[in-house]
Amino acid sequence: METISNKLLIIGFVWPEPNSTAAGSRMLQLIHFFIAQGYELTFASTATKNEHSVNLSDLGVKERSIRLNHDSFDDFIKELAPQIVLFDRFMVEEQFGWRVAEYLPKALRILDTEDIHSLRTSRETQFKAGLPFSERDWMHSDMAKREIASIYRSDLSLIISSHEMELLQKTAKIDTNLLLHLPFMITNLNEEQTTNWLPFEPRKDFICIGSGRHAPNIDAVVWLKNEIWPLIRAQLPKADLRIYGSYLPESITQLHRPADGFYVMGRAKDAMQVMANAKISLAPLRFGAGIKGKLAESMLVGTPNVTTSIGAEGMCEQFHWNGKIENDPTYFANAAVQLYQDRKLWEQAQKNGTTIINQCYDKALLEDRLGRKIEKLLRNLDTHRDKNLIGALLLHHTMASTKYMAKWIGAKNRAGGSEG
Repeated sequence: METISNKLLIIGFVWPEPNSTAAGSRMLQLIHFFIAQGYELTFASTATKNEHSVNLSDLGVKERSIRLNHDSFDDFIKELAPQIVLFDRFMVEEQFGWRVAEYLPKALRILDTEDIHSLRTSRETQFKAGLPFSERDWMHSDMAKREIASIYRSDLSLIISSHEMELLQKTAKIDTNLLLHLPFMITNLNEEQTTNWLPFEPRKDFICIGSGRHAPNIDAVVWLKNEIWPLIRAQLPKADLRIYGSYLPESITQLHRPADGFYVMGRAKDAMQVMANAKISLAPLRFGAGIKGKLAESMLVGTPNVTTSIGAEGMCEQFHWNGKIENDPTYFANAAVQLYQDRKLWEQAQKNGTTIINQCYDKALLEDRLGRKIEKLLRNLDTHRDKNLIGALLLHHTMASTKYMAKWIGAKNRAGGSEG
């Protein structure tokens, strides 16, 4: 009987920055889950670490720097021989999936999509062109084809948004057995935590938070500055708005206008703390995908929010929202003012947020769902793959094309004296 390894390799698009991005927090949740399951973890990436990257070695995770289009990865993975390989976003699966399939054909291949990147990109393109979103245009985009192909090549894809699950199943017609709805995995809020939240009266001002490397966040801040905040300030002349975010570009920092109550603060040392002190969180997102870490965090600290349909999408449609959902700038501003002034409405929004966290992001339930799915796949991997003919065809094509392109690039780099 073949010996089963308990090793798991995560190939990261970047090194996780849980204090900077929702993607970093999501990755750290997965890492903690696999550690608790008894796996010996290795995290590898072609990216360069920075001062904000979490030190995974403190968690007992081995760290490894890898090269793109380089045969050294083949030797590395053969020596490591993990039972499971998790790809962080479809671009990483494109780069390394064929190598894993060739050298470790029996390893379970999992894709963590983070969000459906092609959906976010398609929405941004159509929004900037002044066009309504079209599922057909999304499906026919080059990135959607690449991303869907990556999902088919993988044994399992983790989908963070319920809306994206529906889109992939009903529009893209992807077999449900290849997908697992796995949103943020969060420990339930208890009464002791909620009673310790800062109450309505001591709180003041508004907050908007989001990474500057995420285009929807940049657009949201500009929309706030130009259209929404002037309407709020006209009704609440003593209120201020503080913009927090890592990697904010100069175009955003230049919007800093204390005279207008519009403060661009930059990176927050403790994002949860500044969120916990604010009265209202604003997230006027006009395009994007996935689910929003900033909105989950606002619920975790009892801060109601005002967002758009895109912001709330896929987060928990079956329960009342943690504030207000508005897409028109005037309605958005009026909703923010009403929440800011109405204690009863504000406290009900808090309770709604607690319900959403505990009912839709229950860590214990979601970890059990993931664990059971992985266990089932490991027991029946050959049968599972036999039912995924499209995935087999796409993997064959990738092995016959991408593989040889990568090998050609690697050979060219070696001939030129480059390490790749």
